[in-house]
Amino acid sequence: MSGSTDRRATRGGTTVHEAIESYLRYKINADGSKTTMRSPLLEFADHCRDERDLEFVDDLTPHDVRSYSEHLYDRVVIDENLAASTAHNYFAYVRAFLSWSVREQHLESNPANTNTAMDPLPEDDGKRKRQYWSAEDRETLLEYATKRVDMALEGTIRTDVEAAFRDRATVVMLDGTGARGAELFADPKDDKRNGLRWKDVDFDERLIEVYGKSREYEQAPFPASVHDVLKRWYRVQEPTTEAWPVFPTGHYGSKKSTLEDALGEKAVSRALEDRGDARKTEVLDCLHREHEVPPPSISKEGVRRLLKRLTDEAGIDPDGEYDYLTLHGARRALGRDLYTSGMSEKAQEALRHNSIETTHEAYADVKMKDVSDSIDDVRG
Repeated sequence: MSGSTDRRATRGGTTVHEAIESYLRYKINADGSKTTMRSPLLEFADHCRDERDLEFVDDLTPHDVRSYSEHLYDRVVIDENLAASTAHNYFAYVRAFLSWSVREQHLESNPANTNTAMDPLPEDDGKRKRQYWSAEDRETLLEYATKRVDMALEGTIRTDVEAAFRDRATVVMLDGTGARGAELFADPKDDKRNGLRWKDVDFDERLIEVYGKSREYEQAPFPASVHDVLKRWYRVQEPTTEAWPVFPTGHYGSKKSTLEDALGEKAVSRALEDRGDARKTEVLDCLHREHEVPPPSISKEGVRRLLKRLTDEAGIDPDGEYDYLTLHGARRALGRDLYTSGMSEKAQEALRHNSIETTHEAYADVKMKDVSDSIDDVRG
C-alpha cells in the first residue's frame, strides 16, 4: 500500500465516509449537484481506506490527497477511461469537501490546497482522448508481435526470446479478452494488483480470474486464439510455481529487490559477485527459479512503454490523439466489434459491465455513426 503504515485505530472520530455523507446531506442542497459529486467523493473515501489505510478525516495529509491525484492521472493517461477535464472536476469536488471539513473543524487546514497534492493531476487540454484499435492496426500489431518472436528465435534482433514470447502473449491477451490493464499487470500503487498469475488461468475452461474494477474477483473468458498463444508462452516460460506472473517484468532492479526481500541482501550480492561470465540478469533469473521466488509482474506503465515501442517498430500510425496503440484501445475495440455486430449483450458480458446501459453509453458514438450511415442509406 503506497507509502502508509496502518493508521486505522480503535478510537472515536469522524471517518472520511461519514464526513462525506454529512457534507452531501447538509451542505449540498441541489439534487443534481449531490448526485454528480457523490460517486467521485465516495471513490476518494474508498481510495483513502483501501490504498492509504486511512479511515479518519483528521488523519488526512497532502500526501494522501496526492495519492488520489496519482490515481486520477493513471485513469486518464494509462487506463484512458477518464477525461482530463473530469479528473480536474473530481479533484475540485474533493477540495471543496475538504474546505468544508476545515470549517467543521475536522481538519486544521485543507490538504488539497498544496502543490504536493495537485502536481500529479494530468494536463487538461479540453479534449477527451479515446481510441479504438482499428482492424488494420490490430492485424498489423498481431502480425508484428509474431514476426518478432520468429526474429528473436533466429537471432536477427537483440530482443531476448522469452521477452518476445511474453510480449506477443501480452498483445494477444489485450486484444482477445477485453481485460483492463490494471487487471492483467501490476500497479505499484496498489498491493492488491500485482499482476495476473498462472494460478489465475484456467486453460480447460478458457477463463482467467482477475481483480476487477469493482475490487472483487471476476472471471473473464478468452478465445481459442488467446488460448494457443498463452499455452505456448507457458511452455516456453516453464514457471516453477503457479504463483509465477504470466507477464513477468524484465526490470533488473525490481527483480533484485524481490530476491533481496526473500533471500537477504548478502545472498543476492554473493551470487552476483560469483557469477563468472554470466550476465547479472541471468544470475537473478536463476535465483528466482532455484528458490521458487516469483519475480514481479510487468507494470501497466511498462506495458504502455512496450506498446509505444511495438507501434513504432511495426510502422503503425494510429488515427486520433494518441501516436501509439493504447492498452484501453484494445478493450474498446473488442467491445466495438461485438457491439456493431448486433451483439450488445455479448459486449456487455465480455467487458463485464454491470448493466447494458453502461455498454450503450460506452458506444454511443458508434451508435450515432450507425444512425448517420442509415440516414445516408435511406436518403440515397
